[in-house]
Amino acid sequence: MTEEDRQLIMKMLHQMCIEVEKFCEVTMENKKEKRDFPVWAKILLVILILFISFFVGLYVFIYSMMLEMHVVFTWINPFVLPAVLIPLVFCNNREKVLKIEGIVLAVYLAALLIHVVVIRYNESLTIDTSPNIDVNQYMPFKEDSKIATLDRESSLKLTGDLPVIDGAAAVFPVYSAFVNATYPDTVELYDGTFEYNNTIGGYMFLAEKQTDIFFGAYPSEDQIAYAKEMGTEFEYTPIGSEAFVFFVHKDNPIASLTAEQIKGIYSGEITNWKEVGGANEKIVAFQRNEGSGSQSMLVRFMDGKPIMKAPSEQVNDLMSGIIERVSDYKSTTASIGFSFRYYVEGIIQNPNIKMISIDGVAPTVENIKNGSYPVVGPLYAVTYKGNENENVDLLLEWVLSDEGQEIIEKTGYAGISK
Repeated sequence: MTEEDRQLIMKMLHQMCIEVEKFCEVTMENKKEKRDFPVWAKILLVILILFISFFVGLYVFIYSMMLEMHVVFTWINPFVLPAVLIPLVFCNNREKVLKIEGIVLAVYLAALLIHVVVIRYNESLTIDTSPNIDVNQYMPFKEDSKIATLDRESSLKLTGDLPVIDGAAAVFPVYSAFVNATYPDTVELYDGTFEYNNTIGGYMFLAEKQTDIFFGAYPSEDQIAYAKEMGTEFEYTPIGSEAFVFFVHKDNPIASLTAEQIKGIYSGEITNWKEVGGANEKIVAFQRNEGSGSQSMLVRFMDGKPIMKAPSEQVNDLMSGIIERVSDYKSTTASIGFSFRYYVEGIIQNPNIKMISIDGVAPTVENIKNGSYPVVGPLYAVTYKGNENENVDLLLEWVLSDEGQEIIEKTGYAGISK
């Protein structure tokens, strides 16, 4: 909605208030309506209207935020009900007031409907690449699970003090498969042994020594600093390799960019696709939330080059006030985003996006293994120094064995070269 549209709506609402006030004054002075509510009844009606409006307005306010309506609608919607009903209590000539309110309300509802339609249209263009993996599809010990399995009995069956494991969204299918192969079949998700808190929560719990192993990408500087603050020193065991990828809309003519061009885009030096051989469109370069595995990987990819501020929108949150949230990826030819190859190719599988090559090399498992793809990061099993649980080392040794590596490669990652 443009600034001109917002000003028009505000003028209409202001004019409505003026007209209602005029009619109320005229009807009160002339007393054209002989039959009217007594004062005590009007007071009770107003109290009742305000009581009902409070709960209805609160619901409408929360729903408006959830729907991500414009701030004008978000704040006006809760006041529509009392604005319509209270004038009817005090005005004698209610018929005229209803006509005025009906016209203004019809215009407002039309504007609101158009706004909702625009929101729904934008939602239809949204490419959902957030960490929204359906973990129920990758559960251990389930016949219909999508996890990779061995075609033979695992050589390791853990007993006793089972390591508490956690991990990132993209790695959940991997460590769930580890549980399936080496843990007792009584283990369930969120039972205190098998956890899923994603990268930000996962590294926090590992730093606090509430978990034993975290599977995912290398932590951010802030996550390492928090671990030191907690007196924890992380230890890293590479268990596989994964490509860090950039993707665009399938209709974007760009199929390959150089690493320097991508750095230029994310530093803000390159702002239009025509500068890199594409259409004359302003580049919309989206980012992840701070501390996520992919955002931390972007920081390392930029190699010290400052990252421009991400496109954001302000959302009013009842619990924490005004917060900034990174915008969703939109399915337009102007956008570019990033993630890890398996998450895009194996989990998201969105037909509207395509991964681009970097320096002319496509992000395939083969190119990860042969070292030709230029942006590859290790997949880690992260532990903390001083852990006395002997099963932690046993599990790590098994993960690095042929059986563990088979699961990693069957899942879709590149294993450790031996």
